[in-house]
Parts: sequence; C-alpha cells; structure tokens
Amino acid sequence: QVQLVESGGGLVQAGGSVRLSCAASGRTFSRYVVGWFRQAPGKEREFVAAVTSNDALIDTADSVKGRFTISRDNAKNTVYLQMNSLNSEDTAVYYCAAGSAWPMRELSRAYIWGQGTQVTVSS
Repeated sequence: QVQLVESGGGLVQAGGSVRLSCAASGRTFSRYVVGWFRQAPGKEREFVAAVTSNDALIDTADSVKGRFTISRDNAKNTVYLQMNSLNSEDTAVYYCAAGSAWPMRELSRAYIWGQGTQVTVSS
C-alpha cells in the first residue's frame, strides 16, 4: 500500500507563495488519482485540487482556481501543489490523499491520507 508524506508548509506572508510536496512510497503510486484537501480551524475538510494518474485531467476548486496549481512527477513519486497569491483564508492544514475514482471532490473518494502540513498566512 502507498504511504504519503507532505512537506513544504510553514509561515508565509499574504501575497506570497508556497510549494507543497506529497512524496509517496510504493511502486504503484503512478496508478492513483491524487488530490489535496485542506481544513481550517473550525471548518470542515474541503477539496482543493486533484490530478489523474496520467496527469491528463485536473480538477481545481473555485476558491483557489487561478492561484493554485497541482502537478505530478510519477518518475519521482511526487505530487506538488504550487500556491500563489496566498491570503488569510488559505490558512489551514493541507492533506495529500490518494484514491482510484474520478472526480475526487468528495472525501469518501480518498482512502489513503498523509499526515498533513500546516500552512499559515500572515499579514
């Protein structure tokens, strides 16, 4: 079974950028749909973006469209989330998740989860 580890989170000023990485172990990583979800304090976990196994399809939430970009490098067993023009509403714990169904907007579509990485946007 694939295991996922997120990295790249931290404190960033409003208007800045952060690049998150989701590193996977296992030889079957390239077969999975992979997505990013986030959970802000007091809020439900929400969908951010997802990408198919062959990088042919991308789905991005309206709240981050035009600012966040998901991509994957199967040769490196890694999925990225480039986050630009960050604002305070982007403060959350960001989770990487893997599944097998498309689209991946529902939490139930993901059955392998990373531990999460905190992104805090300050002014």
